[in-house]
Amino acid sequence: MKNDKRLNICGLARMTAILISIPAFSQGPGSYNPGSAAGLDLAGNWGPVFHEDAPERGPGPELVNYLGIPITDRARLAGLSYDASRFTVPEHQCEVHGVQYMYRGPLNLRIWEERDPVSQELIAIKNYIDNSEQTRTIWMDGRPHPSEYAPHTWMGFSTGKWEGNVLTVTTTHIKRGWLRRNGLRASDQAVLTEHFIRNENHLTHVTILTDPDSLTEPFIRSQDFIPRSANGQGWLYPCDAVVEIERPQGAVPHYLPGKNPFVNEFADQFKIPVEAALGGAETMYPEYRLKLKRATPAGATRK
Repeated sequence: MKNDKRLNICGLARMTAILISIPAFSQGPGSYNPGSAAGLDLAGNWGPVFHEDAPERGPGPELVNYLGIPITDRARLAGLSYDASRFTVPEHQCEVHGVQYMYRGPLNLRIWEERDPVSQELIAIKNYIDNSEQTRTIWMDGRPHPSEYAPHTWMGFSTGKWEGNVLTVTTTHIKRGWLRRNGLRASDQAVLTEHFIRNENHLTHVTILTDPDSLTEPFIRSQDFIPRSANGQGWLYPCDAVVEIERPQGAVPHYLPGKNPFVNEFADQFKIPVEAALGGAETMYPEYRLKLKRATPAGATRK
């Protein structure tokens, strides 16, 4: 009888140890598995919430609204040459948002891990983004970034590492893409640093973009995601280019320097000097409000 009791106690102890060692099973998109010291489990289907920067991420920002963006003179000149009719050109109709902007818009996001089938060591974290049907690989196995002469792609070349429970990703070799969807473009020299931060069923994605060609300071933004069921969601992006406007071959809509008709529109609407609307690092900081109070009213010094 004593031996039976001793066996039951030992068996209960072994079962308790086994249960403690087994991680919680996922119960669908609303579940949360805190993972291990190597980082959180980011896997699942995610959808964005738009309580931050909603007008910009939905209908898009106003033309010639560069306020609060640390752009270079070169980037400003390129932005002022932008004509939105460019997207009627077939080559641009299905153009992909590069990774430096991709997570800002409406999208479904699926995240999963790729592990070695024998050792189960983490090789990569994969992202599938339904907007333009992009699959992104974040290498987690310590491999180096390729040569500067390697091809640039829309998603670039990404390597990641866990810093506590934060996934930090560095991406290079990105094609020229959006800073903002009103003509401001990042160059192909941009480097993107990202932090994926999961707090229960809320995923925060912080991006820090540096670009010697387009930015004088790092450009920091954030987006938030919540779990989303895969059922009933469109995960494809059917896009077929067509001729919308007949143009001479090779013609691309644009504005020559000093000819953009929308330079004053945003500034007039919000009664600020056009110099503020044209952006730059100075316009990022609270102290710039003092300069605006001393500035000449919008329109007074315009040519």
